Parts: sequence; C-alpha cells; structure tokens
Amino acid sequence: MQRRWPFFLSLAACLVVAAFLIVPMVLSILAGISENFAHGLQDGVTLRWVGEVWRLYADTIFLSLQIALATLVATILLGVPTAYGLARAPGGVARVIEEALVLPLAVPGLAIALALIVTYGGVTGFRQSWLFILTGHVIFTLPFMVRAVLAVMLSSNLRVLEEGAASLGAGPFTRFLTVVVPNAAPGILAGALMVVTLSIGEFNLTWMLATPRTKTLPIGLADSYASMRLEIASAYTLVFFVMAVPLLLALQRWADPRRQKRRRPVAAEAVR
Repeated sequence: MQRRWPFFLSLAACLVVAAFLIVPMVLSILAGISENFAHGLQDGVTLRWVGEVWRLYADTIFLSLQIALATLVATILLGVPTAYGLARAPGGVARVIEEALVLPLAVPGLAIALALIVTYGGVTGFRQSWLFILTGHVIFTLPFMVRAVLAVMLSSNLRVLEEGAASLGAGPFTRFLTVVVPNAAPGILAGALMVVTLSIGEFNLTWMLATPRTKTLPIGLADSYASMRLEIASAYTLVFFVMAVPLLLALQRWADPRRQKRRRPVAAEAVR
C-alpha cells in the first residue's frame, strides 16, 4: 500500500492542474450557450450567440481554414525534403541547419512579424493580402514539420531501404516518392496536424500581420472580447474549440510512437 502513495499523489496533482486549466474553458463555453451569461445555464440554453458569431465572424473562420490549409501544403513541400536532406547530411552540418530552422521558435512572434513588415511592408499588394499572414505562419510552423519528419526518418533504416530500391533500378526521385515518403508518413501526419492546429490558433504573429480585411479566427476572438460582448466572445470560444479540439485529439493519437513502430515494419516490408 505504501508503494501506491506516490502514484496517488501524482494522480491527485495531475487532476488538480487539469481542473485548474480546464474548468475556466468549460465555464466560458457554457456562457456561450446561456441565455444570460451572468446567470449561467439556469436561465436556459440557446444557440443564438453561436449564430451571432457566425453572422459577424464567418469570414474570419473561413480565412483561418484557408491559411491553415495553405500553410500545411507549404510546410509539407518544404519540410519533407528538408528533413530528408538533414537525415542524409553529416552530423555537424545537419545540426547547424536544424538549429537555424528552429530559431524562429526562440524569437517572439511579434519580432518575426515586425521583421516581415520591415522587409516586405513596402510591397502594398503583398502586405494587404492573406499571403502575408501565410508567410509568417510558414516561418513559424515549418520547424514543427521538419522535426516531426526528421525524427521518423532517423529512427528508420532509410539508407538500407534506398540501397535496396536502387539495386532494383529505382532512380533518386522514384526512391524518394516510393521509399522515403511512405516510411516518413507517420511523421508527416503528426507534423501536418500540428501545423494546422498551430496555424488556426496563432495570435501574436497574426495580430501584427493582419489588416482589417485579413482578420483570422483568433483576431476575431480578441475583437469580440474587446467589444465587451462576453456572450459573443464565449460563443466564439466554443466555435474555436469545435475546430481545434478534434485536431488535437488526432495529433495525440497519430503521433503516438507505439503506432509508428507498428506501422514502420509494414512499410519496410512493402518496399522489400
């Protein structure tokens, strides 16, 4: 029994921290479906505030999805070849390049946005379009894609698999598409879900890059809170959770290393 005390104490501490973090979010969501947010659910449940959010901020939701999907495509096209190059590069060179790639994570998002504004702010058409926000999101999320894919590539014996494919006459491009990409699929999927989730929820960098015509979901959420329409803001929080939570659950499921280990031998066997 004495050996179980550390487990129960750890479990209790975990539950307390989880409650501390989750309870405010639950209360905010409940306020978004209450007739009167000050009284809670006792005055009745309504979706009127969710409808108001859709009427006022539907364009920010669609723009966030558009930017998130475009960020995903860009990070896959840039991140997978980059991770492959790092996996094949000598250790010292790969380490320097990897540290340079993750440098944006150590810099505040506002600083990255300011650097983009100073550099490209004079290009009027680019500055006022959603592509400007997309550029910032790619810079911010690319390290997550590269790290996720690189971890899978380093843990699989790609060199042996590529040599086997080369001995059968496969060229470099064919080997990359038929050997490297299938074996890196778990990392690509984990990185993709992380990129989409981060892009949808990114605020600091987006707040600096956005214009009145290119507001994203987090910017709209901040505006709704600033207007002191707390019932609208709470309903907006509910919409945000409906979009983000499924992605987080999928990320947690598909990024599980045990699932990757079960899939990797199948991919290797398919190559053979």
